[in-house]
Amino acid sequence: MTKKIKTVGKTDVDVILIGAGIMSATLGVLLKELEPSLSIEIYERLDIAAAESSDAWNNAGTGHSAFCELNYTPEKKDGTVETVKAVQIAEHFEVSKQFWSYLVEKGLVSNPENFIRKIPHMSFVWGRKNVDYLKKRYDALQKCNLFSDMQYTEDIDVVKDWAPLIMDGRKKNEKVAATKMDLGTDVNFGSLTRDMFNHLKNQEHVSLYFNHEIRDLKKNKDGNWSISVKDLAAGDKRKRVAKFVFIGAGGGSLPLLEKSDIPEGKGFGGFPVSGQWLKCTNEEIIAKHHAKVYGKAAVGAPPMSVPHLDTRMINGKQALLFGPYAGFSTKFLKNGSFLDLPKSIKFNNIRPMLSAGLHNLDLTKYLIDQVRQSPEDRLEALKEYLPTAELKDWELEYAGQRVQVIKKDEKEGGVLEFGTEVVSAADGSIAALLGASPGASTAVSIMLDLLNRCFAEDLATPEWQAKVKDMIPTYGKALADDTQLCKSTRRRTSQILKIETI
Repeated sequence: MTKKIKTVGKTDVDVILIGAGIMSATLGVLLKELEPSLSIEIYERLDIAAAESSDAWNNAGTGHSAFCELNYTPEKKDGTVETVKAVQIAEHFEVSKQFWSYLVEKGLVSNPENFIRKIPHMSFVWGRKNVDYLKKRYDALQKCNLFSDMQYTEDIDVVKDWAPLIMDGRKKNEKVAATKMDLGTDVNFGSLTRDMFNHLKNQEHVSLYFNHEIRDLKKNKDGNWSISVKDLAAGDKRKRVAKFVFIGAGGGSLPLLEKSDIPEGKGFGGFPVSGQWLKCTNEEIIAKHHAKVYGKAAVGAPPMSVPHLDTRMINGKQALLFGPYAGFSTKFLKNGSFLDLPKSIKFNNIRPMLSAGLHNLDLTKYLIDQVRQSPEDRLEALKEYLPTAELKDWELEYAGQRVQVIKKDEKEGGVLEFGTEVVSAADGSIAALLGASPGASTAVSIMLDLLNRCFAEDLATPEWQAKVKDMIPTYGKALADDTQLCKSTRRRTSQILKIETI
């Protein structure tokens, strides 16, 4: 290992990954492909990989590529539509597809149909103001080749052809509009994550431990990290010493980052948001809908609560969900503790957290309203997308927890961020991933950024550069600026992943 961190003390392992979710799986495979001799240990507090935010039932969006998520294209005060974030996410998703194609080609994961399926991505709105917005969004995105295949219509019959259920029972004089991208996909990140870990655990010098919880971590004088681990099944405790630590524990990352006591982690806080789905139980209805249909979020709603009528493949079976309905819990994980939020409040982050709270009173009101919803209230929200819906055909399913990032801000005191944030030590010896959407879909780009921060010298070597380009052929190039490269890349990955658009 040519890691730039110079250590003089004895270590047990090169790399420790905390949390067996999509982020740790992605980083573990990347590192092992780049440096096969690395020793890696993965610790997960539950008894299975991807049981928290990466799981198909817990993930608020399965395959974020900015084709249909309207929160990535906000309307500015001057009436124009901002597309920078949408273009970035679309590019990052293409990077993910390239990496997954590499895994399939090399036989590192099983049949791609186990984790990715072709499914149209649609945006759907009603009312003159929203229709005007969607048309402006479409026109703005058409300037970028990543969205050139997008279709737009205000024709009721066309929308009905695309997604019959959302038009059944709707008033014929209602003004509606929709966009559609046939290149859209449904990704089961739980299945993909478990596939990657099944590969990793069979590699030399890689150990995967379930039912193990990280209780503490501290930096030694020699630059290494001492990790205190508890075997939850046996009750035993032990210490492990590593050169590099990645905290990819979803909502559990913030408390561990605080324990690390690195200066870069000071001032960060977390705001937990829970979620629920309405899950369709009527097979006839499920069979009639084949799209991910996203609408506009309510005022004050967090991005993870953008309503969508969502077709997914879960455990080989088609499912139909609507939501998510937001809620509030002081837990940072679905399987966490109600003390997670109060325990995360420290002297260095109390001001940013209070400031963020004061600046997001509309979010607080929205969450309170969501928590108070009755089954009938949830049905009314569903009927906006499925006018003929009946309560007997749907049941409530609990989704995962998201911890939105709160960070220091010189002007505001503290701001609430709805994206993801990589926090790393100056010497690159430890890194943590905070935040949520669009996380899983852009995991490969996020982990490449982490490598650039924490393994910069290694990544600059000809050997690592060549290997990264083997895994991601467009590495270092912008698909948004190269129409031909974008098309050829999509053709290649679509063929390998078996998601061809006919």
